Amino acid sequence: MERLQRVLAAHGVASRRKAEELITAGRVTVDGQVVRELGVRVDPERQEIRVDGKRLRPERRRYIMLNKPPGYITTVSDERGRRTVMDLVQVPERVVPAGRLDRPTAGLLLLTNDGDLLFRITHPRYELEKEYEVLVDGHPPPEVLDQLRRGVTVDGERVVPDQVRPLRIEEAGTVLRIVIHEGRNRIVRRMMDRVGYPVLKLTRTRIGPIHVRGVPLGAWRDLTPGEVTQLLEAVGLDPASAGRPLPEPGRRSDPGERRGEPRRSGPTRRGERPAPSGARPPARRGERRGGPGTGPRERFGRGRGGERGARRPPGRRDRRPGGGRQDHRGERGGPPA
Repeated sequence: MERLQRVLAAHGVASRRKAEELITAGRVTVDGQVVRELGVRVDPERQEIRVDGKRLRPERRRYIMLNKPPGYITTVSDERGRRTVMDLVQVPERVVPAGRLDRPTAGLLLLTNDGDLLFRITHPRYELEKEYEVLVDGHPPPEVLDQLRRGVTVDGERVVPDQVRPLRIEEAGTVLRIVIHEGRNRIVRRMMDRVGYPVLKLTRTRIGPIHVRGVPLGAWRDLTPGEVTQLLEAVGLDPASAGRPLPEPGRRSDPGERRGEPRRSGPTRRGERPAPSGARPPARRGERRGGPGTGPRERFGRGRGGERGARRPPGRRDRRPGGGRQDHRGERGGPPA
């Protein structure tokens, strides 16, 4: 729910101050009712908003990833005239940063106009992982790394990283990979200060399932529908609801498949013949052969009594050349081994 004047400004109807004048003049209706009171909160996706009788067009959802360079402020505007991330991402929709990176920190920053997603990315309740590459001054010994893994106290609250791992040694110091799910201000820098190894360079490389690789420093791009789906699912939102983009064709996003539930049956691939009713599914590569009813005699030979497919009595051995070891892969009439 957003203030009505803010919704009008975000949809390009007018500036916020002019939008307030339109409201007080009685030129705006919500679900057919004239609204003259400022501060009324509305849901632009579920309520019908009209200005001078013309319906407000729904705003396109945007999901953007930016590889933020150092020196930019993570805010929509700055009263001191400093450079902000919005100088790098200029789109017609009113997107805002999801969380913050301090001025000297580089790396992945997500921007969107999806309010539900914004809330869940930034709220610690949803424990969305944030991964950083940290260049620290010096070479922390194993005892210090273990201390970090056990957790350190910052401003009276204990911070326990999900992962602390040394990556490489450089001339300036040691590069660590630190994964946390908290979003407190300058939390990684303050953690390293607590153990006596200050940060020289900090880069965020991942937020949940979204990785910054492939995006040059200072550049941005829209998330693919598949990435949007993964991100929404990571914070417990339904990708198909509220007009959000659907997954790309061919990308599976069925939560049941991730829980190990059986995959739904569907049309066969091009060039495949549909399996006859009751047929055994093909064995996967690497499976052991020789289960019940899978020997060559059971599948293709004639057993006792001349019945095709009947089993041999136990203890009898196939004395044909190579008996019991023929490879019938690819023969018509039975599944491959």
